[in-house]
Amino acid sequence: MGDDLGDDWWNHDAEAEEETEQEKEPAEKAKTKPEKRKMVTEKSPKAKKKKNNDQKGCTTPQKKEIEDQQSTKPQKKRKRKKKTITDVLATSEPKPGCAADLQDLITRYYSDKRSVIELEELKLQNSCFLSSNDLTHTLSSYLKQVCPKWAKIQKQHSEKSSVVILIVCSSALRTIELIKQLTAFKGEARAVKLFAKHIKIEEQVKLLQKGITHIGVGTPSRISALINNEGLSLQALRYLVVDWNWRDQKLRRMVDILEVKLDFLKLLENGVLAACKEDKVKIGLF
Repeated sequence: MGDDLGDDWWNHDAEAEEETEQEKEPAEKAKTKPEKRKMVTEKSPKAKKKKNNDQKGCTTPQKKEIEDQQSTKPQKKRKRKKKTITDVLATSEPKPGCAADLQDLITRYYSDKRSVIELEELKLQNSCFLSSNDLTHTLSSYLKQVCPKWAKIQKQHSEKSSVVILIVCSSALRTIELIKQLTAFKGEARAVKLFAKHIKIEEQVKLLQKGITHIGVGTPSRISALINNEGLSLQALRYLVVDWNWRDQKLRRMVDILEVKLDFLKLLENGVLAACKEDKVKIGLF
């Protein structure tokens, strides 16, 4: 028959449709692939770098502004540590005290408390001072040097509640040390401790009134208190020895301790300076 095609015609149509569908699929894939590539090219690392560079360019001016602000801020100055006595002595050897040192101490303390005329009255002549310790003496050897006629002087002394030699130091412990050092000098002379630790002032007044005392060793505060209470007289006093050069554990001298220095200056003003000007008392720096 003319219409007979040899095979089923509908089978050929199905195969042709399948072929066309297979051809369309790769074509659609080919179309979609470039679109994906375009997306990849948009997210390339070069673009990221540009973004990062742009961000850095934005942030660097801010950092510069912050740095400029910090540089313009006033910087705190570091406080310099004050030099201590230990620091000074570590770089230099201690110098022995002299009459000029004591005179300078008096002038500096009273400079804003006294008038010019009164300051002149506080000045002492060189004749008011004994030779100073050159750091080679013990207390006994120093006293033998400045008071060579001690044996005669102690025999002539007969006043109660008064001493011939008055030694001023910084503490009770130092007082005891100095009394021990007097052994080679004092001979038969009597020495008493004049400090406030564990000793009432009334007991010391009675002790001074009982017998003849030749040497008194103590702190300036207690000595001044005894003078004010009329327990100690300066009538027989001939030598005032200041424990000037000795240093404690903190390397402080007697005049480096504020309280002791103030008490010492009050003691000098409490009759000692007047007696020096009358040439009755000599001052020595030990």
